[in-house]
Amino acid sequence: MQVTLMSSPAAAPLPATLDEAFRIHHKTVFQAAYRITGNPVDAEDVLQTVFLRLATRGEPLDLAPNPRAYLHRAAVNAALDVVRGRGVSRSVSISEFETDSLGRSVEDPEAEHHRREMQALLRRAAAQLGRTAAEIFSLRYFEGYDNEEIAAELGMNKLVIAVLLNRAKARVKKEIGVYLEAKQ
Repeated sequence: MQVTLMSSPAAAPLPATLDEAFRIHHKTVFQAAYRITGNPVDAEDVLQTVFLRLATRGEPLDLAPNPRAYLHRAAVNAALDVVRGRGVSRSVSISEFETDSLGRSVEDPEAEHHRREMQALLRRAAAQLGRTAAEIFSLRYFEGYDNEEIAAELGMNKLVIAVLLNRAKARVKKEIGVYLEAKQ
């Protein structure tokens, strides 16, 4: 399928087609989705969802001025939707199957299990946030962006990002605390 992407004359050159956008940005979309979902199968689903949504749009898509930022943000939001829809189901991290960890004994299996459990809990708690808060939290803690980079990507003021991030952290801590108390 050939989908034409629009670009403004003053903007940096944009991919001419959806196929070209996929070739250039598929890795960014997959990696963002994987860091949020913690699951390569879910990340692949997010990758397909993002580009399928673009392909089925009725009108030409304007990715100007920054196609990477647009697609990254779409990946973050789609990945958060996957985590929200997952509920409490268990996912397995790809790190459990990475080549460099095979054949190596874990010195403290209990600590490793606890780390994985906390990562899954963090993802679920972040998915319970509102759309903007979840996006900001994910960009900060799953993607490693600083507040200035988040503000630039979302087109928001850096101080607003700081306030929203602080509130999101407080809600996530509360969610995790409730879970840990119930577990004891």
